[in-house]
Amino acid sequence: MVHHTMSTRSSNAPRASSKIRTMNRLSRLLGCAAIVGILVACSSKPPRPEPPSTTTTPPGVGVPALPPIADWPGDTAPLPAPIVRGRSQWVAVRWSELPGLGEDALYEAWNAWMRSCERPGGTWAALCPEVRRMSIATVAEQRSWMLARLQPYRIEPLPGSAPSEGLLTSYYEPMFEASRTPNALFTVPLYQPPATLAQRKPWYTRQQMDTLPEAQAQLAGREIAWLADPVDALVLQIQGSGRLRMTEPDGSQRLLRVAYAATNDQPYKSVGRWLLDQGAIRDATWPGIKAWTVQNPARVRDMLWSNPRMVFFREEPLPAFDAAFGPRGAQGVALTPGRSIAVDPQSVPYGTPVWLASQGPVVNLARLVLAQDTGSAIVGAVRADYFAGWGPEAGDIAGRLKQPLKMWALWPR
Repeated sequence: MVHHTMSTRSSNAPRASSKIRTMNRLSRLLGCAAIVGILVACSSKPPRPEPPSTTTTPPGVGVPALPPIADWPGDTAPLPAPIVRGRSQWVAVRWSELPGLGEDALYEAWNAWMRSCERPGGTWAALCPEVRRMSIATVAEQRSWMLARLQPYRIEPLPGSAPSEGLLTSYYEPMFEASRTPNALFTVPLYQPPATLAQRKPWYTRQQMDTLPEAQAQLAGREIAWLADPVDALVLQIQGSGRLRMTEPDGSQRLLRVAYAATNDQPYKSVGRWLLDQGAIRDATWPGIKAWTVQNPARVRDMLWSNPRMVFFREEPLPAFDAAFGPRGAQGVALTPGRSIAVDPQSVPYGTPVWLASQGPVVNLARLVLAQDTGSAIVGAVRADYFAGWGPEAGDIAGRLKQPLKMWALWPR
């Protein structure tokens, strides 16, 4: 999944009541991940509750109970040397440096970890059988296994680089009503890649696709679906995928996914930035942009043309089980709401478990996530895009999240 993060967001901090509503919505969204974790585990047996003091080893797991993190004797060994990886430097730290480690419901993250094990890199292939076995362990046992098997590294910019604060943003999977055929309401097409896409690099711009007969001729018959709002179509193109409640020609409806297939290889330009530069708006969030389009319908096309990039899609079925997960990320595995992030792969390899910590006006996070995706705006050492899920509630979080970030890579010992 290739997506773009809007480069302009509202700078106004939400009121306290808005923050509470956002946290409640986030809790409901991420609660789904816990349920799915039970479904996809190697056993149908749900995770057992934390024991009050000592932990016994379940049959077949073979992981002994360990003391609390602060008293763990294995964390006193000499720390490994730093690792330089692409745009980042990894500095080994003690487990006690990771904020909130003892409070995270790790079994929720095991969904995403087992998804990564569907396509593990060479580093992780050997550990994936253990990851699968640990899916039925308690949180204490999962934590103990991580302490024994993994070394945390604080992710930093390369030495000599300009100091910069890490940045956490968010993305989501939009959901819209759609029609298989155009009509008076549904007039905005979503296209699959044109047959001539590889013959012209870059392909036609968005404006040329709307105005040149030769471009329109090559798009004829490539429509997947029709939406009612051009801004909704732009949201789908920027996020990289989405869910459609499709009305078929016979009047029946079904849920499906449109996933990223290709682009026209034109540069991406933020329509929010264009509107700010025009002095047209002061609120560059999606609700602010949509409100402007309602008030200025004659200028919507100019706004859209300010971004020459067009994304083409492919249609995917969405059975009930797959609907519990997001689209496939750049690693090639389905994303897990609240537990998958997009990263700069030159700094953090796909499939790496990452401890993420961020505090701000929208969310407070300290949790285990998996690096499973990327995006054109996700560049740098301490940079992540947090997959919030799908639908309007996730969209509200994704539209406002822009906070400081700290990241630790958890790497095999």
